[in-house]
Amino acid sequence: MKTRLWILGFVAAAMMIAAPAFAADTIKIGATEPLSGTFKDIGERYLEGVQYAAKVINEGGGLLGKKVEVVPIDSELKPDVATRKAQAMILKDDVKFFCGGTGSSVGAAMSQLAEKENVIMFTYGMDASSMTGQKCNKNFFRPGGSTDGRSFALAQMIAKKGYKSVGIIAQDYSFGHEAVDAFKKKIAQVSPSTKIVAELFHPAGTKDYAPYASQLIAAKPEVIFTPNWGNDLTLLLKQGRPMGMKQKVFSYYINDEVMISSLGDDSMIVGDMGAEIYALTIPNAKNQQFIEKFHKDKGYYPTWLRGKAYTATLFWAEAVKKAGKLDVPAVIKAWEGLTFDGPAGLWTMRACDHQAQVPYWVVEIVKENKFFKHAFEGPATEITAKEVEVPCAETGCKMGK
Repeated sequence: MKTRLWILGFVAAAMMIAAPAFAADTIKIGATEPLSGTFKDIGERYLEGVQYAAKVINEGGGLLGKKVEVVPIDSELKPDVATRKAQAMILKDDVKFFCGGTGSSVGAAMSQLAEKENVIMFTYGMDASSMTGQKCNKNFFRPGGSTDGRSFALAQMIAKKGYKSVGIIAQDYSFGHEAVDAFKKKIAQVSPSTKIVAELFHPAGTKDYAPYASQLIAAKPEVIFTPNWGNDLTLLLKQGRPMGMKQKVFSYYINDEVMISSLGDDSMIVGDMGAEIYALTIPNAKNQQFIEKFHKDKGYYPTWLRGKAYTATLFWAEAVKKAGKLDVPAVIKAWEGLTFDGPAGLWTMRACDHQAQVPYWVVEIVKENKFFKHAFEGPATEITAKEVEVPCAETGCKMGK
């Protein structure tokens, strides 16, 4: 009996010693996304992009010789829920890295938590410019687009096509307002004669768009600008088109294959245009390699959200590699000024505000494409990072050290 107890005790002790060693061989990254509720499909696709990046990293030998483990965090699109769950991971598992793509309000709260706990939070889809502007901090990075860059790109597209009246509709929270403000600023610069004939805001998750569509129709704009995403873009088109809202739509997120498919009628979206930081039709070799491997592994394409999250996560990994250790200040320093050559072109992390300088890719939705039976994005053309740059002095960011 004593021998048996001694053996059991020895095994238990060995397991206790081995557990920290095993944990030390893993780099955990908390992925903060809505994995339930109205915008679940958005969160799941972002998460899949992060997970696929981790798979590629691990297949290549890991990161600093360690396995990358993605831990999903259901934010429920609520800032307090996201930060509570992230805080628990920091305290329990000493997690140093977090990411997310959905909800600028969630991103702003996570940014504050990151600064307080000295961890890193990065985003590939929380676009409110204020997060790398007035609300910037050294622990938050955006390897992705912003409301300034995307709105500037769309304003330039509308100006180049000669449209003289625009109707605006957006979600009524920080992201929507910042997107609209940036668009109005740029359209006034590049096409002073273009008039804003309607400017509407609605709650995120709105179900009835009839009142908003009626106002847009009555205003008679030549085109419509919207930063709406997910179900809010789907319902705007699905309800507005039959009512007579026939204008070409210039949207942040027009190449959402789930949204396009759910319309059930390609005529509702063919001809609409958007500008994104990732598109399947980006014409470079690295993108083609990424698409081919992903399709071989998964049986479908790394569209939109998957591509953005994948590329941003690889960019984060490059910063960790350059740092050579998991020390947060070292990774921060390594990421500042770093350039990553990936599927979406060259991304450079600006040190002054931690906003990546990225090109945007303009696409028009076409009926015939090689990816889906329904309509999808046509060939992508580049708007360079320089064309949509906001000078550091104009961002409002005062980076604390």
